[in-house]
Amino acid sequence: MILICYDGSADAQSAIDRAGELFAEQPATVLTVWEPFIAMMMRSGAVIGLLAQTVKGDEIDAASEQAARERADEGVERARRAGMNPQPRTVARGAGTIAETILSVADEVEAAVIVLGTRGLTGLKSLWLGSVSHAVLQHADRAVIVVPSPGIAAERAARRRREASA
Repeated sequence: MILICYDGSADAQSAIDRAGELFAEQPATVLTVWEPFIAMMMRSGAVIGLLAQTVKGDEIDAASEQAARERADEGVERARRAGMNPQPRTVARGAGTIAETILSVADEVEAAVIVLGTRGLTGLKSLWLGSVSHAVLQHADRAVIVVPSPGIAAERAARRRREASA
């Protein structure tokens, strides 16, 4: 089983495309993780606003979960076009990080490999925003394939060509 993490971004789309190249005709789970409203509010420190938003929080969760299902279905269709045998999976982020949620699902589906995209953030942006792909790499007990975003990959290739010709 191949676990492909999918959030709808161009980076995640590239990850699916690469997974199709590497694992054609293999079974895959396309995972989209969504975050419940209460967890988001608590993580951001906006607990006071949470008290007044309880009912709306349920509506927001339902909409978030539905959007996650739609993204997972979109990812499944892309994986199918890439030659894989995919199924969708949506999971609410648990008490831990998104990376921990991904690793937990990898255990549940007995994934042989986890495939995910990365924006290729560096320096302060990477420190400030954190990196799901980096955290998965650091804590995984199975193979992980991190696919760089198309733009970052093109920049890196161009830089290597310039350095090689210099």
